[in-house]
Amino acid sequence: MSDTCDIAIIGAGAAGLMAAIWAAQTSPNAKILVLEGAKKTGAKILVAGGGRCNVTHCEVNAEDYAGGSRNIIKKVLRRFDVAATVAFFKQHGVNLKKEETGKLFPVSDNAHDVLAALLQALQKSNVKLINQYRVQTLIRNDKEFIITGTGNSVHAKKVILATGGKSLPKSGSDGAGYTFAQSLGHSLTPAILPALVPLLLPNTHFLTTLSGLTLPANLSLVNTAGKSVISFTDSLLCAHFGLSGPVVLDVSRYWLAAQHAQDNLNLHINWLPQMTIENFSAALREGGRKTVRNFLKIYLPARLADALCEESGIALEEPCDQLRRDARQRLTNNLFTMTVPITGSRSFTHAEVTAGGIPLTEIDVARMQSRVCPGLFLCGEVCDVDGRIGGFNFQWAWASAYIAGISAAALEAPQN
Repeated sequence: MSDTCDIAIIGAGAAGLMAAIWAAQTSPNAKILVLEGAKKTGAKILVAGGGRCNVTHCEVNAEDYAGGSRNIIKKVLRRFDVAATVAFFKQHGVNLKKEETGKLFPVSDNAHDVLAALLQALQKSNVKLINQYRVQTLIRNDKEFIITGTGNSVHAKKVILATGGKSLPKSGSDGAGYTFAQSLGHSLTPAILPALVPLLLPNTHFLTTLSGLTLPANLSLVNTAGKSVISFTDSLLCAHFGLSGPVVLDVSRYWLAAQHAQDNLNLHINWLPQMTIENFSAALREGGRKTVRNFLKIYLPARLADALCEESGIALEEPCDQLRRDARQRLTNNLFTMTVPITGSRSFTHAEVTAGGIPLTEIDVARMQSRVCPGLFLCGEVCDVDGRIGGFNFQWAWASAYIAGISAAALEAPQN
């Protein structure tokens, strides 16, 4: 037994669903199948943003992304921008609201509404969604693509690969899409790494005793010459395993990429990004008989203030005006340039996205069509594009899927 269709879409995550919707809208009479390996659709959508789904960001630029050429990424993003995303979801019954961080969430704060809107749009179109169909092979002959898996084989004129990367494998993202792409002639980036992932510290490090503590901080990767290579400022969360929170997730892919490339970079924490060293030093000198711990508690949570005193070798009740010069220097270093001995990450199991994938140079981004396999379209996380935290990865999914969907539906079947 086999099914035939005009377009087969492998993967029913954010990119796959969006591609299917736009393909059906572009060519209403086309037969479109969406093949999803999981029992339920949209697992990543439902867990995104703590279950609220950070749909996009109010301002999205190519500079918010890493991976392939930012100039190429820019071309994709401008085809389906933030305004188009907001209008699309409004059209399908989901109004978005902007928070102070610039993130856009559904007004309901419920990710189920985002998924429901996508599924309803799919149901109104000429698209068949098949769950629990795990693709095993994808080949192309002179006339068509042949997909084999846990259900009937599928013969398709065109294929959209929207399998995701390797992040959150329990959602179904196991990296199979990379294998399919390679079997059709594509290459992969030298490194495929977790991104937006918590980082690990030695279990004896003092920060692991501060689990649950959260505060704004600056993280920077610093080379051997003492120069900052990249820097982020956002909320940091101390955890029993190490470090998490938005600022850690943002810097994680760069730290992991440096480790893979064997670049000798150190991760520094600045606990007082709102102050300069000069202003802090002047305030400390004017602290008088106030204890150092009480002085620090003006700026930092009490638990961190105490821990930094101990780490700097300063007695908790030491008056500010009694601090020796060397103790003051140790404290200042720990406050503004603390080097943290990261031992690794929580891996793809806890990563929100994948860094690396199919190089953008192998994709005609005007159509999101493969340059090496005509009739194959690629979108979403399977491509070598990863954004910082805040809705940027969803925006890439919406934009790249929009182009892939309308292009696959508009183009004639490939001919050799």
